[in-house]
Amino acid sequence: MAHSVIPGFKAASHAHPTALHLLKATPETCHWGYFDPSLAPVLTVNSGDLVQAEAVTHHAGDAPELMMDDAVRHIYDTIPESDRNPGVHLMTGPIYVKDAKPGDMLEVRYLRMVPRFDYGSNLAANWGHLYKEFGEKERVTIYRLDRATNQAEAHYAYDYPGLYETPGKITNCPECDRHKALNGVRVPVRPHLGTAGVAPDVPGRISTIPPGAHGGNIDNWRIGAGATMFYPVAVDGGLFSVGDPHISQGDGEISGTAIEASLDVLFQIVLRKDFEFPSPLLETPNYWIVHGFDEDLNVAMRNASLDMLKFLNEERDLSKDDAYSLMSISADFTVTQVVDGRQGVHVRMPRTIFAPDKK
Repeated sequence: MAHSVIPGFKAASHAHPTALHLLKATPETCHWGYFDPSLAPVLTVNSGDLVQAEAVTHHAGDAPELMMDDAVRHIYDTIPESDRNPGVHLMTGPIYVKDAKPGDMLEVRYLRMVPRFDYGSNLAANWGHLYKEFGEKERVTIYRLDRATNQAEAHYAYDYPGLYETPGKITNCPECDRHKALNGVRVPVRPHLGTAGVAPDVPGRISTIPPGAHGGNIDNWRIGAGATMFYPVAVDGGLFSVGDPHISQGDGEISGTAIEASLDVLFQIVLRKDFEFPSPLLETPNYWIVHGFDEDLNVAMRNASLDMLKFLNEERDLSKDDAYSLMSISADFTVTQVVDGRQGVHVRMPRTIFAPDKK
């Protein structure tokens, strides 16, 4: 298990034994395109409980014969298009964490992520960074996963007919013009969640598309097995949901999507009342990673800088002067994504540069 090693932080004591919950993705346990603080939870857990959840991609219709089974198709057939808004991501949840209150943190330890199928889809979309440069053409590339080597290669590609606007659109690609793609190229498979988070304290539906303090569509490929995310709780119970599963993505996500593919995800939720942080904080075996968001990439960079400065000052016990110097010589600032309206920058601070008792 991935346990937090932040000095001074102790996981909340558990009044109940740890339990394992199975959360299948069904029309009754999914919500499409939004977070909402008034949405009734589909599962209630205690701090420390394990959850085995199904996360279904909203791009399964790009190759339904390869990326759907009867259960996935039932979700697509049952949730009407009129109820898939204002965002696009198919979310499983929400999960209510007992005793979670605004100001607390949810520590979510991602333990395992297993692809549900052997195929995924990448879309060069109308919201992609170079859409105009490609003559406003949209193109789908279907990738096949080789589980033996943990790599993926292009299976075929096709130009998308019309404009890709409807979440969960099903394309009849057996009738389309398929092309070979990326001959001889194989990419590493690194399953992760593009979108996960808690409900914001804002009335009504909040789109899943832009990331924010609640988490949401962060699109950082490092949010995979072995990583721990800390999400600031904004409403009672947290109301945590998972979705937008990927099997590979590069920083920037420049064409508009990753390799979108359904995942089975095992995670543990621990309620933390002993610290707070203003934005989603990621801990991996080698790094602390802080995220900044804004419509302006320069402002996102500044937000990430200020939150990393806060982290080093308050949680690493460095003076602000020392923290600022350390950030300049040791931190890596990277564009997380530029295709979600609210753009993202993440900053990685290596844990290995600190003394063992400071990791």
